[in-house]
Amino acid sequence: MPSEFDLIRQYFTRPTPSALLGVGDDAALLQISPGMELAVSVDMLVEGRHFAPQDGPGTVGHKSLAVNLSDMAAMGARPRWATLALALPAADEKWLRGFAGGFFGLAGKFGVELIGGDTTRGPLNICIQIMGEVPSGKALRRDGAKAGDEIWVSGVLGTAALALAFRQGRVELDQMEAAACLPALYVPQPRVALGLSLCDIATAAIDVSDGLLADLGHILEQSGVGAEIHFETLPLHEVVRRHIELDAVKNCTLAGGDDYELCFTAPVTRHAELLALSQKLALPLTCIGRIVGGAGLAVLDGKGGPMPVNAKGFDHFA
Repeated sequence: MPSEFDLIRQYFTRPTPSALLGVGDDAALLQISPGMELAVSVDMLVEGRHFAPQDGPGTVGHKSLAVNLSDMAAMGARPRWATLALALPAADEKWLRGFAGGFFGLAGKFGVELIGGDTTRGPLNICIQIMGEVPSGKALRRDGAKAGDEIWVSGVLGTAALALAFRQGRVELDQMEAAACLPALYVPQPRVALGLSLCDIATAAIDVSDGLLADLGHILEQSGVGAEIHFETLPLHEVVRRHIELDAVKNCTLAGGDDYELCFTAPVTRHAELLALSQKLALPLTCIGRIVGGAGLAVLDGKGGPMPVNAKGFDHFA
């Protein structure tokens, strides 16, 4: 039976050239680049809550890091380092091999170094802290939206939530539709390049992890403004659009979690620049509404009238 330290050495000890000291001591040592601020975030994934026991370990490894990278993207920060705390029911080396493959496959793509962590026995629980750098005073925040700003989102909305609804038996999809949607749930793609490009353009930003209404609502609350969004402008995967008349699918687009797209605000004068950025990154960027004075978030239908909405977004304790 391998020991805790055997597992760390075999599966999680990798070179860390940008750290002064990485895995193997009581703490890592880092040197922040001149003129930069440190951005730090942490996310926890719990088996049975964020992923199912039957999910492949490679996709769990990918997603556990992806959700943290998405937080860096939302801040306009370049991800640099991560720590990993794992609670494991047993020393399952096949599972660990797959998990490490998914984790380090994504870490290598974005230049993230694993610099430390912890392992213990217990119900399967994954906790990752990520650290990144952003030029001083340039971080994207939630409190900068202003009346008159446009509201934009990247990619498409609701696909991962529809995949989860299918997996839970709440929505019926055929085999091809399910295959088209499930990757959005299992292997989300963090929008790091977009976040880096928005630092001098966006006035506020957030990643869509708990649903568009809930996450845009955080921007509105912290900026002290209101908003109007047009439901028919929301960018949707063709499978989502095919089933959009179902209330459950409407809820997926407005309040489904796990999109990990960016929602951001920007002055109207940057509209053409954002369309050019969309082409440069080969990533759809869609203007879905505008920031208004006052408070509250109105969803408008195709005729410009208010659309009744019951969904609110994901809440761990609801």
